[in-house]
Amino acid sequence: MSQEQTAELRRQIVSTVREFVEREVMPQAAKHDREDTYPSELVDQMAEMGLFGITVPEQYGGLGLDHTAYALVFEELAKGWLSITGPIGTHSILTYALTKYGTEAQKSRWLPDLASGKRRGGLALTEPGGGSDVAAMQTRAVKDGEEYVVNGNKLFITNGDSADVFFLLAKTDMNAEPAHRGITGFIAEKGPGFTAGKHLDKLGYRGLDTTELVFDDYRVSADNVIGDEEGKGFGQVMDALEAGRINVASRAVGVAQAAFDAAIRYAQQRETFGKPISQHQTIQNLLADMATKIHAARLMTHDAARKKDAGERIDLEAGMAKLFASEMCGEVTMDAMRIHGGYGFTKDLPLERYYRDAPLMIIGEGTNEIQRLVIAKNLLKRYEV
Repeated sequence: MSQEQTAELRRQIVSTVREFVEREVMPQAAKHDREDTYPSELVDQMAEMGLFGITVPEQYGGLGLDHTAYALVFEELAKGWLSITGPIGTHSILTYALTKYGTEAQKSRWLPDLASGKRRGGLALTEPGGGSDVAAMQTRAVKDGEEYVVNGNKLFITNGDSADVFFLLAKTDMNAEPAHRGITGFIAEKGPGFTAGKHLDKLGYRGLDTTELVFDDYRVSADNVIGDEEGKGFGQVMDALEAGRINVASRAVGVAQAAFDAAIRYAQQRETFGKPISQHQTIQNLLADMATKIHAARLMTHDAARKKDAGERIDLEAGMAKLFASEMCGEVTMDAMRIHGGYGFTKDLPLERYYRDAPLMIIGEGTNEIQRLVIAKNLLKRYEV
């Protein structure tokens, strides 16, 4: 596909997603958020639009789009409702890992159904006692003939209940040095010994299932080791999470943009002391800073996306984009609430939802404290004397 064709397809899909969000998502978001109900019909529509296969190559049934298109789609979805990005977020981490590291047999078997949305994917990585310390995971996979027997627990798993295929990370060598070399990536289907556990009641990101996963003598075929090689899981998931941080940064930009759009409209309608509050310098300063931060975050995110498509390692750029965009989102949603005053604090408007959703991007896909360590490590390496 030529650059012109790619750009045109990108414009078309972004326009289609924008219309879908305005027509279908926005009218339902408040109800699903309030009742914490899964938006099955909306997710099915996203599958029909091809969003489960945004970056999956066309030969496997996907749209074959680049990471810039990926970022734009996540931004548009997040403008309407952050939670609607969840079903394709961790799903896309699985499809990325399969596309890049899977054997041809694995790609042919799994990618078509994942790209169409017939199968729904997730990431089984975080553990109750591990959090950001991925190398310390305790979930273990022991080889038994042509299978592995998996035991352990995962926590804070997006799509834990609604997905049926997972990128599972488990220790196949508990004595490896360094520890991360003992981690292997699997394609894991739900079945006997693999179940979703407790549902978590969250501050934001509601309407989307976030659960525990339980592995109790779960058997997975050796054919499901991603890339057919033990001990490569850590590198696979760290690479895939670079793409994940692009989508998290894009979500942050989308939520912040929605908050800004609401604030600047309200500022031109609300009057105090005989004039619209948009004419007060304090409000103008807030709006100027909000718009500048959003623009900077979007540019950083797209820069990381372009470098990802060029085949570069972007742990630095993706970390910076995720860090800046998520912190920016927290600040902008708070400022939007300030501009709305008391009305912003009520559930009659979506401002309080934007504010509750913002912390997810600060915590998720690697906390910002970890992002700072990753950024500093890369900077010190780059500027080593």
